Amino acid sequence: MNLTAEVRTESGKGVARSLRRRGVIPCVIYRHGQSVPIQINRKELVGFVNASYGQQLLVNLNFSDGTTKLALMKDHQVDHIKGALLHTDFYEVSLQEVVRLNVTVLLVGVPVGVKRDGGILQAGLREIEIECLPDDIPAHVELDVTGIEIGHSLHVSDLKVHSGIKVLTDTDELLATVLSTALLASEQAEGAEATKEPEVIKKGKTEEKTK
Repeated sequence: MNLTAEVRTESGKGVARSLRRRGVIPCVIYRHGQSVPIQINRKELVGFVNASYGQQLLVNLNFSDGTTKLALMKDHQVDHIKGALLHTDFYEVSLQEVVRLNVTVLLVGVPVGVKRDGGILQAGLREIEIECLPDDIPAHVELDVTGIEIGHSLHVSDLKVHSGIKVLTDTDELLATVLSTALLASEQAEGAEATKEPEVIKKGKTEEKTK
């Protein structure tokens, strides 16, 4: 994927607002602790952000001086009221250098404990941290949950990833479990009881007023 980018010479809230009014999004690209302010056409950038939802995509940032920087989207900010894209951070990468990033865990299938026994699937971690070369970055990591029965779980150690990928997240972290509806209802009832406000008992009079 490609995006046309320009280096920004000015920064600040006023500059950012002015850019957005002109259909341009202020961005920053990072590399080894250094940062360069850039700007990208809003329509192009929104298309990229939407396309990369739930996955990590490499993007070529093409500059007017003919240079191209290979990058990953590090973060983006959205106006929670209007839903408009406000700012995006990128991290420049090299195909020869290992990168560390988070990828989404996608649960695949319907557990036997749900389909056959009426249990409820509960997800654990939604993302895991990995380390790999840019060409080995997966769109997501899949976990087959079809074999989970009620009372059983799958953890990070159960993931099957490409040989070029190193999983950094603790292998004991929970990814998926199937609970019985009775157990879940009991846990929810206990949680509701624990959050009730304690009853306030007014202290009665212990002495009569003396005349």
